[in-house]
Amino acid sequence: MAISTRLTRLLDLEWPILSAPMALASGGKLAREVTRGGGLGLIGGGYGNKGFIDQAWHDAGNTKTGIGFITWSLAKQPELLDSALQHAPAVIMLSFGDPTDLAKKVKQTDIPLMCQCQHIGNVRVALDAGADIIVAQGSEAGGHGARRGTLPFVPEAADLIASSNSKALLLAAGGIADGRGIAASLLLGADGVLIGSRYWASREALVARSFQQAAIAASGDDTLRTKIPDIARQLNWPAGYNIRVLCNELMQEYHSRLDELGGDELQHMRKRYIHGNEAENAMEGGVIVGECTGIIDDLPGARDLTRRLGQQTAIALGNASQYIGH
Repeated sequence: MAISTRLTRLLDLEWPILSAPMALASGGKLAREVTRGGGLGLIGGGYGNKGFIDQAWHDAGNTKTGIGFITWSLAKQPELLDSALQHAPAVIMLSFGDPTDLAKKVKQTDIPLMCQCQHIGNVRVALDAGADIIVAQGSEAGGHGARRGTLPFVPEAADLIASSNSKALLLAAGGIADGRGIAASLLLGADGVLIGSRYWASREALVARSFQQAAIAASGDDTLRTKIPDIARQLNWPAGYNIRVLCNELMQEYHSRLDELGGDELQHMRKRYIHGNEAENAMEGGVIVGECTGIIDDLPGARDLTRRLGQQTAIALGNASQYIGH
């Protein structure tokens, strides 16, 4: 029942599924179990916490995994890329920033370079940098992203790659949480998918159970894109990016008034957010999940989840034939 695409052939996978390298959530155990389920798991290099990354490599063991970095943060400590390359990951992913300088080092190896893009301009830059795999990330995604919607962005990226005479593969990301979304992505011209939120809600993800349960109880209407988590954590993200989270009590109170916040009220908001995360209080902390939260209803192990997603995709692709006249 395995699905064959350029991605599965390049990386020797059973399913065209990669787990997103979610900062502080995608550790080595999650990446390991995704790979064992027939996909490819990626460790979240995040903001460059070396201790976290080292532990993730240890937890992944000898299982084939990749790693992803926030480009603008990695540029401040490029030695982390050198360290990652020594582990011979299956892929190196760069996202959120110009990958050109960092890509040069990756391209000196046989490790595929994967660049996540949030708009067409990013795709052009990534192709010029020699990306082997392009990820077209729509704004439906949980976590950081930009404004493009997945449905129109993926085929536009596919057309640009084709017109550039590039052999780069294409993955879809953003709002994909079951086989229907994966099948649709393949029909849009993608070679596979990069999935975040669905794996965020798995047993191996480094996420508070209370946050996961809040996401399961929510619908896609209950999320929003905001700057609050970045302001609270004092993370200086580049212009054009914000983060999708559940619209909990703290978000409802402050999101519409962000431009007005200052002084004591701003400090109070920051303290409430940080304490909410530490206390695993889903009403105050950052529940970082995408619009697909409305179709997430359980907390499976990542290995079984990957197999389920692959099997669902095969069924969805088979069912598509019913629309063709005989």
